[in-house]
Amino acid sequence: MTEAPSMREVLGEDAPNNWGKWGPDDELGCLNYLDSSEVLRGIGEVKTGEVFTLQTQMGHPKGDPVFPGRKSMERENVLDESSWGPGKDDAPQFPGGVHYADDVAKIFLQGSSQYDALGHVWYDGKIWNGYDAKTTIGGLSKASILPIAEKGVVGRGVLIDMARHRGKEHLDKGETFDHNDLLAAAEKQGVTIERHDILLIRTGFLGYWYKTTPEEFYDDFNEPGLTYSRELVEWFQQTEIPNLVTDTIANEVTKDPETGVMLPLHCALMRNLGVALSEVIWLDDLAEACARDNRWSFLYAAAPLKVVEGTGAPVNPIVIR
Repeated sequence: MTEAPSMREVLGEDAPNNWGKWGPDDELGCLNYLDSSEVLRGIGEVKTGEVFTLQTQMGHPKGDPVFPGRKSMERENVLDESSWGPGKDDAPQFPGGVHYADDVAKIFLQGSSQYDALGHVWYDGKIWNGYDAKTTIGGLSKASILPIAEKGVVGRGVLIDMARHRGKEHLDKGETFDHNDLLAAAEKQGVTIERHDILLIRTGFLGYWYKTTPEEFYDDFNEPGLTYSRELVEWFQQTEIPNLVTDTIANEVTKDPETGVMLPLHCALMRNLGVALSEVIWLDDLAEACARDNRWSFLYAAAPLKVVEGTGAPVNPIVIR
């Protein structure tokens, strides 16, 4: 088997880069584009007041769709009605006799619909904005999820339905597309991808998880998605996309078909440009609504959990049309 090239060889010595654009201490990257004027532009897309929440269910009976190596949420009750009764002397006793339920959960912070911290992925010893990768040891002291969570993400969102565009229920494993495909789909949908738009892409692959078995889903695991090219990265930089949101676990085709490198767009878009990545986002219901009245733009709002030094955090984005 041919050895894969290094990430630097794939992306180039002169890879498009936004380091320093918002100062040497920046931890928000392209989310800086989402100022108050962009919030108002997003609000202007609201026509009917329909609300869609985009988080996948956590603790689903068949398990949660997670990247290989992670586990579904493990939740258990530590207090419920069975905690009281004969021989149960350790349950809390309150004046008036109130009983209650309590539970705990063990989760991967990126084990549900979630945002990546900008410092989540790196190469050559540097994370976003040139911070030393050693700042990730024991927790992200730079470019963690916290700055994103404290800012929030609000603006005009645009949904590009690649599965519908290609006449499929869901894209196939390893099926790719690029920015030219996005623009062609947008034109067919009658919507324009504008500067500073929050870009949502539906592949249907998350819906596939719920319709098949985990064994089939993970067999020869290679998600569909965007594939790396220098031109695609330059398009993201020129269009000043602040946030890429998809219904896949990793936003991009898992393994680049040309080089065999894993997740080069995480490095090219997030590490180099500062584009926020949102993954495992439920888009099927929103896509049905958009297709019914042919309105593909809306107000998008999201805020991941405020996890100090976290590499990512769960999120339940809200779309208002």
